[in-house]
Amino acid sequence: MASAPHTLTPPAGAIRASRKRDSVRSWPLLDRVAFGLCWTVGIGLCAVTAAIVLFMLVKGVAYLRPQLLLESPSASPSQATSGGFLDPIEGTLLLTAIGIAIAAPVGVVVGTWMSEYQRPAGLARAVESSVEMISGAPSVLLALFGLVLFARPALAFLSQTSAGGSVFGKSFLTAGAMMSLIALPLVVISTREALMGVPAHVREASYALGKTRATTIRRVLLPSIKPSIASGVTLGIGRIIGDTAIVVILLGAGLRIEGAGGLPGLSTLRGTGGTLTSYVRYNSPAGEGNAHEKAYAAAFVLLIMVLVLNVIVMRLSRGRAWTR
Repeated sequence: MASAPHTLTPPAGAIRASRKRDSVRSWPLLDRVAFGLCWTVGIGLCAVTAAIVLFMLVKGVAYLRPQLLLESPSASPSQATSGGFLDPIEGTLLLTAIGIAIAAPVGVVVGTWMSEYQRPAGLARAVESSVEMISGAPSVLLALFGLVLFARPALAFLSQTSAGGSVFGKSFLTAGAMMSLIALPLVVISTREALMGVPAHVREASYALGKTRATTIRRVLLPSIKPSIASGVTLGIGRIIGDTAIVVILLGAGLRIEGAGGLPGLSTLRGTGGTLTSYVRYNSPAGEGNAHEKAYAAAFVLLIMVLVLNVIVMRLSRGRAWTR
């Protein structure tokens, strides 16, 4: 009769030693200090976030009225009694839609190429460096570059022109194009990292069935990383919603949406306007609108939009990792 397999058990002293090591008090002094600093920083960040949310919640609930969401602002020396901020809300949604409509497909294509092809190698390294540079560039620099670029006569169809033929370069189209640049790195990085996390045997199984690389990417890889792509797109939307520099320089930061004439839809796209961020800046204590209550109310609406996006990102990020 075969004997039971012999199992090795560590000495009792080794077990006691490992359990003792689990106690923080048994750690070296430097490790305990680092552990305490991590806890302090984490609690501090949570406290700051909670303070911001609670402050804006109290101010927003105190000053937000339903009519503010339904009325357009009007020109007045005092914005405190001159309508709501319907136009800035519409401007925020329109600008975000234009920016993400450009960033999402381009970001997915670039991220897929960087992960699955990476050739020519020199171009791949250059594109990777360019994406990193754009992600770290201040939005005001992108706005200034866009103003110079879209003020060219060849791109006059994207914005308004003066009676003398000068191109303004300011419109929802031009601002949306530059907004796409600040969202593009998030989509590229999310797509690339997700594809790099797909096990190699998934690709090999598709190839074994006679599928080409392009078909594998389109039918197998991209559908499997939809949550990661959606997370990158959602983060990009958050970046667009929260930016102000591009709105001020390339959109005019006006209180109302002003069309450029012509067809209704195209007129709006070529026109100027503002967003919730520019509206808050204008009516804040540092602006000229002299309507602090409206600034708090608009900031509260903006905060709710950002929090909703964060919740969406967290839900999309759950369970998206591959198990090898």
